[in-house]
Amino acid sequence: MEKNQLIHKLLDIGAVKMYEEDYFTWTSGIQSPIYCDNRLTMSYPSVRSAVAEALVDMIQKLPGEVDGIAGCATAGIPHAAWAADRLNLPMVYVRGTAKKHGRRNQIEGVVTEGSRVVVIEDLISTGKSSIQAADALREAGVEVAGILSIFTYGLAEAKQAFKEKEYHVQSIASYDDLLNELYQQKELDDVQLEKLRVWREDPYVFTNS
Repeated sequence: MEKNQLIHKLLDIGAVKMYEEDYFTWTSGIQSPIYCDNRLTMSYPSVRSAVAEALVDMIQKLPGEVDGIAGCATAGIPHAAWAADRLNLPMVYVRGTAKKHGRRNQIEGVVTEGSRVVVIEDLISTGKSSIQAADALREAGVEVAGILSIFTYGLAEAKQAFKEKEYHVQSIASYDDLLNELYQQKELDDVQLEKLRVWREDPYVFTNS
């Protein structure tokens, strides 16, 4: 699936929300004028299938062998499962932190030390959750072959964090792809487009205003 096809599908199912006044607040405190709710893709078989196929294609193009798939809890779990099923590979999921009870696991499932695993996240904003998952796998002796997501905001903060950790990151579609599509469909005018581009360069601009 091409990136523009994904953007069309996300728009068609109402996964993209634009906020003119009341911005969506992320866990990090950043206030975003656009929210991409990839969880909705689970409810549309044709969309989730297309996403899974796109992820599989990206995984198959990675250098070297991939021994397993890891989903970031919680939204990355179903997409990791669908991709792993298509590739007939083992799958685990990784919590943000270890459980406070039971076996106190952070990684759920069976992962083998020395194996190469791909991490799947639904959306990358600051990159914190996917880095936490990848770090947990590294600490377990697993090589992270890459971090893949459905959508990325392309924030400089996330790019720098991934670079420092030396994680290879790819996404099916990006914030720029979304803005370009919305502009072409005349859902955004020139002023709105510029405002949204300014936000991407400084995502705290609205938070601090």
